[in-house]
Formats: sequence, structure tokens, C-alpha cells
Amino acid sequence: MAPIRYLLNGEARSVEGIHPTTTLLNHLRTTERLTGTKEGCAEGDCGACTVIVSEPDGAGGLRRRTMNACILFMGALNGRAVETVESLGGTHPVQTAMVERHASQCGFCTPGFVMQLAGGWMNEALHDRQSVKDAISGNLCRCTGYGPIVEAGLELARHPRPDTHAADAELAGRLTRLRGDEVYRYEGEGGLWLSPGNVDDLADTCAAHPDATLVAGATDVGLWVTKQHRDLPVLIDVSRVTDLGHVEEGPGALYFGAAVTHAQAMARLGDIHPDLKEMMRRFAGAQIRNAGTIGGNIANGSPIGDLPPALIALGAFLYLRRGEEARRIALEDFFIEYGRQDRAPGEFVVAVEVPLLQENERFHVSKISKRMDSDISAVLATFKLGFHGDLVAEARLAFGGMAGTPKRASSAEAALVGRPFDETACRDAMAALAQDFQTLTDMRATRDYRLKAAQNALERFRLQLSGVPTRIAEVA
Repeated sequence: MAPIRYLLNGEARSVEGIHPTTTLLNHLRTTERLTGTKEGCAEGDCGACTVIVSEPDGAGGLRRRTMNACILFMGALNGRAVETVESLGGTHPVQTAMVERHASQCGFCTPGFVMQLAGGWMNEALHDRQSVKDAISGNLCRCTGYGPIVEAGLELARHPRPDTHAADAELAGRLTRLRGDEVYRYEGEGGLWLSPGNVDDLADTCAAHPDATLVAGATDVGLWVTKQHRDLPVLIDVSRVTDLGHVEEGPGALYFGAAVTHAQAMARLGDIHPDLKEMMRRFAGAQIRNAGTIGGNIANGSPIGDLPPALIALGAFLYLRRGEEARRIALEDFFIEYGRQDRAPGEFVVAVEVPLLQENERFHVSKISKRMDSDISAVLATFKLGFHGDLVAEARLAFGGMAGTPKRASSAEAALVGRPFDETACRDAMAALAQDFQTLTDMRATRDYRLKAAQNALERFRLQLSGVPTRIAEVA
């Protein structure tokens, strides 16, 4: 067993005797007495706890990510570096910009905004007003001071960024030595954290602990701890498995490793279709996209996850492994019922195969949510139609939020195939949607609203294909 070895604001730390699911936020505030990092929601929604986490990028440099300390487990920090707002010293360009633009009111959310903007600036992600707004999409200001905060971000974007290549390379080497090459094992307060470095070790670890909880970004599992107070005795961290962290292009498809983050996947999904990039831009906030992974979003099996319906519409396949055995299944077959997926104990997601669109295919995504940014969808509607001349030869209509799992609308699909995608066919398909789903009512939307929104999304797609300008109503 080994301690948790990491760097905190440049200083080495070695932590023992705590449960591996202790959150970084709690450790910072109660043990380190670094209280600049705030708790606003304890679920990765408000951004008040934002910190910068760095690790080697595998090419001799450093990978910096802003993350939510409130759902970041201490076990995940081994071999990584953490920077809190205290590390900026009060003289950082972002702090100066925030003061000069009067961008702080009550001040509670301010450290999170400061760290998020600092991380975006260091990663050269701040260019214009939209990029600044995208950067802070995962930060909430309860005093509604967004205008001055955006202005501060624009001021920071104009400030020259220092050359840190030499320092980054030195830090990457230091973190590599801390991390080690073998399976990392930490145990504390009855909790066991296992972190393999390659896919074969991951397969062996999962076989030895088939009932373990698999985590990557822990953007959902974190809430099991902070909100549901679950005891997780054994956790297997896949975030260090380099084999799962790549995007590869093959004949007619892209292959996303299970540990590819949403932030990493966004641009490549956008290469398939602009609607996918826009969907990912509105997928949670930047901190969640930096931590959450493709494999985690799929394996979690949530009926309101945005990614699975889009990939199902595209005809994606899933690769799974258990020991030495591997299999490939259609993604739509992975979801059996609410809370149940086709994954055996000890089996894990390796990759997802996403077919590229063909010349005769048309694609569309509609995300309907109450907030524009960082919000869970009431309905996520995704459509792919393949045409033979003017007739629909293939229809794949997939929805999230309409049933207990991400699901295709088979009756609506059948109403379109073999016909022109005109108003009559579209109306028939819209009516058929009522046969495909026994839609639920919950805090996000009523059953009637969901059905109407799904029907209107299909009509919007038809109008777009016919050249009629449409305005997507992002706010329900």
C-alpha cells in the first residue's frame, strides 16, 4: 500500500489514514485550512470549488484541467498537482482584472471564477466574448454579476501568457516520479483505491474485484458520496489507463477510448457534425467536461445522459472486456432497463465506435433544457436519416429523457421509411412517437411537455432540411 502523493500549490504532500473517497474540497478546508475553495452545491454544478489539476500529458509536457474539488476524490490525486486560489498570491492578472472590472459582489463564488478563468488563460482557451462565456459556463454567480466577470475574462484574454514550457516539463517529470508505473494501491478507513496504468492491468484488477465501483472523473459517483452518503469499499480508477485515453480514426468511423474526456471528445465529435459540437458545448460545465469521460457517461446508463442518444442515432458500437474476453455490441443494446445495462461483473467499457456520416445521410440534435448552460436535458432528440433519392431509406430516431433508458422510436422510424420526408410523413411520425414512449413526469418536465418537445424537434429537423430558417428554443 502507498500513501496519496501529490503536490499542493507546489509543495509535496503525502496523505494517509483517510478514506479514498474523501473529497479534495473537504481535505483542503478541514486539514489544509485553505478556505478560499468554497462549497456551494457539493455536486459539481456551481463551480465555487474550482481548482486547477495538472498531470503529465505523455509527451513531456503538462495537461492542466479545471475541476470541481467538491466531487474530486483524494484517491485520484496520486501523481497529480493541485493549485488553489491561494496559489495565485493576490497579484495574478485574473485577480487584477476582476478587481478593475468590479467583478466581485458577495465574493463567495469569486475564487471559483478566478480559478476557472486562470485555467482557461493558461490553456490559451480565452479568445473572445463567447469563449469566455463558454469557459465560465460551469460557474454560478448568485449576485448575477456575469457582465463584469465576462469583461474581466476579456481583459485577461488580452494579457500576454508567460512561457511555461520549461517549468511545465520539469513539473511533469516530478509528477511522473511520484505516480510510478505499477498498479497504484491505497487503503484508508476501510476503503481501497486501485489505479492501473494499462488495460491489461485493468482487466486483471476488475477480475480480482468484480464488484468494485469503476470511476474516471467521478462526476456522478461523486454525488453518491456527497449527496447519498454511500459507502464505497473498493474503487477502480481508470483515468490513468493510457490505452483508454486516445481517439483514433478508422475506415468510416472514429474510435473513442473509454477514458477520453468530454472536453477531449468535443472537437472530434464536431468533425462528424456541428450539432454534436454544440451539444457537447452545452454538456454540463467546463469543469465537468474536463473530468467526465465518454465511457463513464455510457456505462452510467442514465436516461438523461446526452451522449448515448446521439451515438445511438449514429449507429455506434460498444467494445467491452472481461479478463481476456472482448465483445462488440450495438450501443442501443447495452441499455436494458432503468439502472440495468448489459455489463457483467468484472467487465468494463474499452471504447466506442462512432460511424461517420455518409453523403446521403442527414443528422440533427436538439437539446431542450431549462437553462442554456450547464443543465440536464428535459429531452435530448437526435435524428439520422439516410436517403435514396427523395425517399427515406433508413431512419434512426433516438431520445434521452423520454424513457427509463436512451431509446429509439421504432414506430416513428417506420412511419418515415420508404417515403419522402415531407410534412405528411413527418406528421405521421410525430403521432407515432406517442406509441413509442410512456413518458414520465418529473422535476424537469411533464409527460405532455416532453412528448410535444420531441414532436417539435422532429418538425424542426424537417424544416431545416427543407431550407426554412428555424430558431432552436434552448430554454424550455
